[in-house]
Amino acid sequence: MDILKTHRLTHRKLDVRAGVWAGVIAGVVFLALEMLLVPLLMGGSPWGPPRMIAAIVMGQDVLLPPATFDGGVLIAAMLVHFALSIVLGLILGKLIALFNLDSSWGLIFIVGVVFGLVVYVVNFYGMTVFFPWFAEARNWLSMTLHAVFGVIAAESYFGLEKRPVVT
Repeated sequence: MDILKTHRLTHRKLDVRAGVWAGVIAGVVFLALEMLLVPLLMGGSPWGPPRMIAAIVMGQDVLLPPATFDGGVLIAAMLVHFALSIVLGLILGKLIALFNLDSSWGLIFIVGVVFGLVVYVVNFYGMTVFFPWFAEARNWLSMTLHAVFGVIAAESYFGLEKRPVVT
């Protein structure tokens, strides 16, 4: 029962700086792994994932083959990806602070995995109503990388957060 008492709703504030950096760090790791592993494990182009992200703001025309390098598409993808990564880092940071979920590295790891999997479900099942091309990326690699994103974001927030000193 003690664990329930330690993880109740609190009024601790979000550390915005830690949330932003957590999102950026997790976003960099996620995108680097995705661009490396999609060709190695899935046989796709490393430029496929950035094109899918850029299509959110540029439209489906950027998805037409071939999935090669395009500077404009890459810039659009980076802007969208990192804006979303920062927002997700802030949301995760708020949840961690609000429910006092930073009592141990192990708990933070679990929170990160769950958060990443929730983001995966929202992105690849919920958001496909608006962006149907994301249905093509429903696979074990995308799910795993989203869990990794969540862990990196949670662990980064935990490491960077300025927690109040208890005296």
